[in-house]
Amino acid sequence: MSFLKKSPWVLHYAATSCNGCDIELLACLTPLYDVERFGIVNTGNPKHADIFLVTGSVNEESRKVVENLYAQMPDPKVVVAIGACALSGGIFKDAYNVYGGIDKVIPVDVYVPGCAARPESIIDGVVQALDILEQRAKDRKRQRKMVAV
Repeated sequence: MSFLKKSPWVLHYAATSCNGCDIELLACLTPLYDVERFGIVNTGNPKHADIFLVTGSVNEESRKVVENLYAQMPDPKVVVAIGACALSGGIFKDAYNVYGGIDKVIPVDVYVPGCAARPESIIDGVVQALDILEQRAKDRKRQRKMVAV
């Protein structure tokens, strides 16, 4: 993470979940798990976020919100789908109003399985997202140098 010039900020959105994964995600912010030791800062503004953490499956109403939040995030950005519902629709996949996982709407970079996903798994997924974010930032810097030449 030496390339990143600022602490990565995460944006959390609970699509249509049972809140099990949300509770586990919030547990990551507590002193017991302390995700801030990686420099992670939680934000409510997508224009400041680098990593998009999504829990729950997608339906028509949440699809619009997820797409809107994703579009507002600046590049480079990374999406992490947390929990079985975000991966595939989970136990709600056969419901009439559920499209499926988050990847039906926006591109997903890291998948964190589980029902509910454990805080250790979520932190591992966020660390993987940091590696992807760092690589994308390096690639973006290289592209800017090539354009300037």
